[in-house]
Amino acid sequence: KQVLSIDAQLAELRKFARDNKLVVIDELIEKRTAKMPGRPIFNSMIKRIENNEANGILAWHPDRLARNSIDGGQIIYLLDQTSLNYLRFPVFQFENTSQGKFMLSIMFGQSKYYVDNLSENTKRGLRARVRNGDFPSQAPFGYLNDSRTKTIVVDKQYSPLVKELFDIYARGDRTMTDIADFLRKNGAITSGGKLFKDDKVKSILQNPFYYGHFLYKGELHEGRHTPIISKALYDKVQQ
Repeated sequence: KQVLSIDAQLAELRKFARDNKLVVIDELIEKRTAKMPGRPIFNSMIKRIENNEANGILAWHPDRLARNSIDGGQIIYLLDQTSLNYLRFPVFQFENTSQGKFMLSIMFGQSKYYVDNLSENTKRGLRARVRNGDFPSQAPFGYLNDSRTKTIVVDKQYSPLVKELFDIYARGDRTMTDIADFLRKNGAITSGGKLFKDDKVKSILQNPFYYGHFLYKGELHEGRHTPIISKALYDKVQQ
């Protein structure tokens, strides 16, 4: 999460501009992450600098500009070509010299390392949860994510409907549209607040989560959560 909100960053930057008598021609807010290249506002800013609309950038920190090698390289290239003469940061001192650009490239590399390391730590944490039998995502219909224990628990309101819809479909004389109608009549809605349709019903009927397992990256894992149906009922429904 951000150390400062966007509004707080803007307030600090406006004060920095006033104190240092900088002429700001525009304020640009990019809410997309700097981890990946292709940010539209960033790309527009680069083109405007190349067109000589401005010769400097004021940002909170170098990692607000780039956390990937492509965007960082563009900034340093503009400095080399003197299309960009100034970079100002309230929390980082930069001078447009060979040493300054070297230190800036280190800051960009450090920002990329931080993002990459954070991503790897997150993936490692998810793999550990999977090995422990915890599904690392949103609970399916009939279950709830317990934020207190960070586990998935049975939804007492909708879990009986899940068991009933499996029983109904297993009889072999009902369609998925019939199941969707059954859910609608019982007031069930998706996590997005919409009515169930055939494709959503199908995803429920094919989800091994309900008999105590779950799929993660194409592999089936045994879960620690409480099953709603038996494996035998699940297999009958698949048939």
